[in-house]
Amino acid sequence: MENDKTNITGQHILEIGYPEGKVIGVALEVARSGLIGNSPEGIIKALTDVLAHPEQFLNDPTLAPIAAELLKPKDDVLPLRDTPNLYKVYGAEGIEQGALRQIGTAMRLPIAKAGALMPDAHQGYGLPIGGVLATENAVIPYGVGVDIGCRMCMTIYDIPEFILTDRKEDLKEMLMRNTKFGKATFKKPKEHEVLEHDLFSEIKVVGELKDRAAAQIGSSGGGNHFVEFGVTEIEDEHNEFNLPVGRYLALLSHSGSRGFGANIARHYTKLAMELCKLPQEARHLAWLDLDSEAGQEYWLAMNLAGEYASACHHQIHERMAVGLRATPVTMIENHHNFAWKERDRDGNEIIVHRKGATPAGKGVLGIIPGSMTAPGYIVRGKGDEASINSASHGAGRVMSRTQAKNTLNKTSVLEHIHSAGVEVIGSGLDEAPMAYKDIHQVMEFQKDLVEIVGSFQPRIVRMCGDEKFQEVD
Repeated sequence: MENDKTNITGQHILEIGYPEGKVIGVALEVARSGLIGNSPEGIIKALTDVLAHPEQFLNDPTLAPIAAELLKPKDDVLPLRDTPNLYKVYGAEGIEQGALRQIGTAMRLPIAKAGALMPDAHQGYGLPIGGVLATENAVIPYGVGVDIGCRMCMTIYDIPEFILTDRKEDLKEMLMRNTKFGKATFKKPKEHEVLEHDLFSEIKVVGELKDRAAAQIGSSGGGNHFVEFGVTEIEDEHNEFNLPVGRYLALLSHSGSRGFGANIARHYTKLAMELCKLPQEARHLAWLDLDSEAGQEYWLAMNLAGEYASACHHQIHERMAVGLRATPVTMIENHHNFAWKERDRDGNEIIVHRKGATPAGKGVLGIIPGSMTAPGYIVRGKGDEASINSASHGAGRVMSRTQAKNTLNKTSVLEHIHSAGVEVIGSGLDEAPMAYKDIHQVMEFQKDLVEIVGSFQPRIVRMCGDEKFQEVD
């Protein structure tokens, strides 16, 4: 597109995701008015913002006509309930209004049975990050999220913590040699049985992604994904690992299903939005009926993406175990960005979507990380019914990536990280500790949801870093 606002066409607006019809003409008229900027990039961003959340622009004198047109009811659109079903919010005072609006919209879906918002919640697409939604016989691809089966995985070693200082350079080299992030992949990826799954030959979209999955296996995504060495302190003498109370070397990783899961999510989200037309503010919550072929396909593909994400973590931890020349004494793993078949209090089957939320059924173990300088926690679920057996999946962002990049000072951030005794390899300002909520406060908000078994303090953190290597999907 040339640097002239008059070159914005209806096709450009369609490509953003606007539905066909009168709204294209309204948006085009506003775009060409000069009232929302003169650069094509700025205009496209404004139009994208109003498309994502039209209800927020109804009082904007310039963008209100577009918002109103987007929100007009359509004949073939499924109506939402007038009022949302009841849901529980944990730590509401620390949650932005956008996330609260999104969970409220989700609870107006005719298929919504129960919902909850975790204390690390922030605005996303469709279901907010930190949102938990139980539905009846239906799965929402965007309620699961793009990074299907994203998870935490920790291995604990019976190795004294002084290795983190005595062999710091060796451990850094180990991380550099055995981890890949974003677009970077291993020249010779390891084989894994997950790549031989029958679904690669049974579901077309899954089969088309096999080569990509094979190339990226054992690697991690960009953004907030990491692999890090640190110290785990076991605090509960009655822990499930039969470990004495004490401090241990540990390796913690956070990543998901890479481009494989992202493309499955995109394919089935597009299909759901074609089959299940909802009002504009709820369009990303389009669902697939689990009695339909499309719903069954997505369910199988989602579960395979989860298995693939787990395989990636296991290969990371296997590579590091070889480097350490040691066998871990235990492994803890849990995932989010997923949908589970569970039972409600009456024994009825429900589909529980946890988009950035940790399963916390009674006795279920999980890991809730903080930021790169703040502790994370090994937790045991209490099985709280109001939370739909869930807890937060981390501290949660208090700044968007753009806000962090534009407001934080690199020198100050580095000084903060250094003063915490942490060494970071490859992280940008968007992942600075100050971009995240206070993990201690988040844990206080969910003390009825989980009990703490142990803690984890990062010491050497490896992330993607340079944005030119970050994966676009």
